Amino acid sequence: MSGTIAVAIVAGSRSDQAVVEEASKVLTELGVAHEVQFISAHRNPEKLRDYMSKSPARVFIGVAGLAAHLPGVMASLTVKPVIGVPVKVKLDGLDSLLSIVQMPPGVPVASVGVDNARNAGILAAEILALGDPVVSENIAKMREGWR
Repeated sequence: MSGTIAVAIVAGSRSDQAVVEEASKVLTELGVAHEVQFISAHRNPEKLRDYMSKSPARVFIGVAGLAAHLPGVMASLTVKPVIGVPVKVKLDGLDSLLSIVQMPPGVPVASVGVDNARNAGILAAEILALGDPVVSENIAKMREGWR
């Protein structure tokens, strides 16, 4: 999946860089074109709205800690899949996790475990693999290496 951006990873703060890198690494391993943006849903909602309306990405990953509104706001701005990655900042990340999974009906956000951006990258690739046999094969090869 070269060329156009298939997955957009958006984090609310550069302090989440280490978590973001895990999703980026696995997407690179799987041959999935992606980009990373740092946009706060709280500090710059218009920039986020603009980005979401113009991004060619087919799947989004939102990385957020504390109140962790970013993935939910992203989901409210698109009909494309959004995967939330809760970041451990306080309360062992439980506050972030609950903020992401307790979305109102009609605005779903998939979630992975706290700080588990690698799984978010794999899940994004699996969604894309439904229509991309190359990505599907890359996932199968990666999993074969786990055995």
